[in-house]
Amino acid sequence: MPHSRWVLPDPLRAEPGQDLLGVGADLAPGTLVAAYRAGLFPMGVDAADPEPGPPSAERPGLLGWWSPDPRGVLPLWGLRVSRSLARSCRRFEVTVDTQFDAVVAGCADPARDHGWITPQFAVAYADLHARGWAHSIEVRDGGELVGGLYGVEVGGLFAGESMFHRRRDASKVALVALVEVLRAAPAPADRLLDVQWLTDHLATLGAVAVPRAEYLRRLSRALTLPPAF
Repeated sequence: MPHSRWVLPDPLRAEPGQDLLGVGADLAPGTLVAAYRAGLFPMGVDAADPEPGPPSAERPGLLGWWSPDPRGVLPLWGLRVSRSLARSCRRFEVTVDTQFDAVVAGCADPARDHGWITPQFAVAYADLHARGWAHSIEVRDGGELVGGLYGVEVGGLFAGESMFHRRRDASKVALVALVEVLRAAPAPADRLLDVQWLTDHLATLGAVAVPRAEYLRRLSRALTLPPAF
């Protein structure tokens, strides 16, 4: 496991409802893995406006370490697959870890609203991918990359970082494929699919919000499991 030279914030000591727990440090592999193991994830934050919630790539500011309370998670057997989404799953081709950098680039498209993935983040996650800690799901239509997602896997935790689509339902198809991978792994009931903040869109797919304390308890169990990828 890569080493971290930083002492990261402890979510157990955070105030209820406090999302941003600290700023600084770096995006080295050891720092990132230690953060996910502790229940944290990195995202930029504007130094003049450190309010809870996703900041913007246009104003990356400081490097923030986040532990939302409540935390968004997607129960593996809670995923809602509509009839139209099921048809889309049959229409597209899905692969794993074949175009990681292209998926991150799709997620980082500056034309997207509320983007936060800077070149520094892209390089950091590419490094994690090369070391086997980060993974991507690619969705193709006729060979063209039209959607996907990527995230970090530590033990039985899969921390979803971002997803994108260029065809209707393509990002949802990637999520369905991810859930299938996690369900097929050992001890799926103890695995944790982290989606950071619960959004209206994720809620329609079955994601829920849980208190930080519950998230950390579930994380502790998940970290004892072997990776699914």
